[in-house]
Amino acid sequence: MSETLASMKVAAQQAIEGQRDRLLELSHRIHATPELGFEEVQTSEWVADAVRAAGYDVTKPAFDLATAFVGTIGDGELHLAICAEYDALPQVGHACGHNIIASAAVGAAIGLAPLAGDAGITVSVIGTPAEERGDASGKILLLDRGAFEGVHAAMMVHPAPDDVAMPGMIAAATFDVTYTGKEAHAAGWPWLGVNAADALVVAQTAIALLRQQMEPTDRVHGIVTHGGDAANIIPARTTARFMVRSTKIEQLQPLRDRVMRCFEAGALATGSELSVAGGYSPYADVRHDPAMAAAYERNAVALGRSFTTPNRPSGSTDMGNVSMAIPSIHPFIGIDSLPAVNHQPEFAAHCVTPAADKAVIDGAIAMAWTALDLATDGEQRNRLLERK
Repeated sequence: MSETLASMKVAAQQAIEGQRDRLLELSHRIHATPELGFEEVQTSEWVADAVRAAGYDVTKPAFDLATAFVGTIGDGELHLAICAEYDALPQVGHACGHNIIASAAVGAAIGLAPLAGDAGITVSVIGTPAEERGDASGKILLLDRGAFEGVHAAMMVHPAPDDVAMPGMIAAATFDVTYTGKEAHAAGWPWLGVNAADALVVAQTAIALLRQQMEPTDRVHGIVTHGGDAANIIPARTTARFMVRSTKIEQLQPLRDRVMRCFEAGALATGSELSVAGGYSPYADVRHDPAMAAAYERNAVALGRSFTTPNRPSGSTDMGNVSMAIPSIHPFIGIDSLPAVNHQPEFAAHCVTPAADKAVIDGAIAMAWTALDLATDGEQRNRLLERK
């Protein structure tokens, strides 16, 4: 490591650690105020304000999304983006730790702000709402509308039980299903009804049987969002939300087609009508940039973190769509939560523990250092610049 790079890394770390209390207060405040996707009114303001306070020129709302923002500093040729997520989950709140993601992004922004000129970079912090939505989410809409135009590489960190440099994040499509039948008295004249609830049962049974012929890494899962109105009325309308996941985005549509035939079977068997909404703006699998991931892992190890290698895919994220467009990384940063895992209320509780607070600061420093590595390594800098 050159003396110049070493001094810049020390400066970035000192800037981040100097704002430790403010970063952790932000993380805890976001955690205590969970807001669902595209409804992150308070949270997006807090994160945008923190980025603005670090000296960034902030635009909010951005790209016709009320809870999105873009903060930029520097005018260097190499343009790096840090993504901040801040939406929560229904009922279980920040059980995916987006409070940590947003606060670490702010921390990295703080560390890079005074160094952008010397490093020859432009840094953007992009506030990306509604990651948990599963379809037509924040990053997908921001990509389509040009928010990542001119960006050479993007990064973020995501909390998990353990640190993983290149976690397997698979493609996913989310859609809503509605069956429409006909009411009737469930005891007196049931033969006059068309049972929409039975249609959903048939579909779920067909999906359960389909799993035998699915790839081991494929996933189909969902919930019934409306099952009827009263036990003595034949249900005339039932709804459900389902997700279909596959290892690669190229494999997702064929699997979705097979699952759709299961829903069609429910309609055919009962005589009800089927309608499907959504699922046409799916999440792509994450294609981690190996050189960026290696740099991040080296930097995180230098901070005392240790990494595991997962033997199976985990979840899905719209950061996958970003990774299809530009070199990106989406490492997991551990918060020592086991046996609790993401999307459990116990995991949400872990997202404001000392281990989670350490992840905020370590994640911020590791991302800032990784950005400086990319900026000062001639080979990596040229590789990224040549992509545009």
